[in-house]
Amino acid sequence: MTASEPGRREFLAAATRAAVAASVAGPVLSACAGERRPPAAGLEPELNIYNWFDYIGPDTIAGFEQEFGVRVTYDTYESNEEMLGKLMAGATGYDLVVPTGYQLPLLRERGLVARLDRSKLTNWDNLMPLFQRTPADPGGEYGVPWQWGITGIAWRTDLLSAAPESWGAFLDGSASGRATMLDDGREVLGAMLRYRGHSLNSTDPAELAGARQDAIKAKADLLAFMTLALKGQLASGDVAMAQCWNGDARQAQRENPNIAFTLPREGSLIFNDYMVLLRDAPHPAAATAFLNYILRPDVGAAISEETGYGTPNRAAQERMRDPIPYPTPDELARLEYQRDLGAATALWDRIWTEVKAAA
Repeated sequence: MTASEPGRREFLAAATRAAVAASVAGPVLSACAGERRPPAAGLEPELNIYNWFDYIGPDTIAGFEQEFGVRVTYDTYESNEEMLGKLMAGATGYDLVVPTGYQLPLLRERGLVARLDRSKLTNWDNLMPLFQRTPADPGGEYGVPWQWGITGIAWRTDLLSAAPESWGAFLDGSASGRATMLDDGREVLGAMLRYRGHSLNSTDPAELAGARQDAIKAKADLLAFMTLALKGQLASGDVAMAQCWNGDARQAQRENPNIAFTLPREGSLIFNDYMVLLRDAPHPAAATAFLNYILRPDVGAAISEETGYGTPNRAAQERMRDPIPYPTPDELARLEYQRDLGAATALWDRIWTEVKAAA
């Protein structure tokens, strides 16, 4: 779950503008009121979580509340920018948020996140070693891996005669008028860069010019750039092929088993989302208890079973009915994490604006 990434300075300005436009939403999900025991020793009676929409197990919150006696208020957002904009505009009171990996260094630079007390995360070793040390958090000091995923191609096996094995499928007209790509410049331009054998983090003007040309060509055959409505469109058959996150593809498969998903041969994006403790969290003890709670095998398994994304929790993976397999060495060699684009963000933003405006 990523959205277009502004660079450091541009990002902070954009985040602030987004916050002005965004409403300060109240809790969309909170625990049922009623009798509950006092909070466990040393924990505050409340906890405030800010997470992506549709990105948690059905009983995750209720189970924590019942066991620990802590009332949880759970707000949701639909993009990294929405979350960051709200925080940058001065919203306070949240304890835990769930940024995508490329944003974790930015949060640290702004002094918004606290270092984890690993001595209290007794379930840390349940994590797959692959996710204990990542480019976004190489020391494993600031974030608890929440979910992981990849960007690829989802398609309707009953509507297309052949599996789309390359990002070139969006350029060859094989699903003209029935294909979508994500409404996300980093994703679309990144896919076109990989198609030409370049890094999806490229800042080379010539390589980006080629990605722009390919993206405009792809757009001419697309039904739309689409993110939020994608799952329903795939399930209904209005869309036959889509650039898609694997978790969304898995969720859509529950509605229609004729949906398949593949990693294009040129490679793509791998991402981790992290649950992080905010520096000014009003309930740090309850937040740390929740972090340790989600690292339990049963809790982690239930989250990923619901979201359709991969669990970074190796112990949880072993309990799942139908887990997303961890990337093979061959797949890892074709996957990249997004990086902050720095000064090149302005060029990326301009190119994406031109792609969206192209007839």
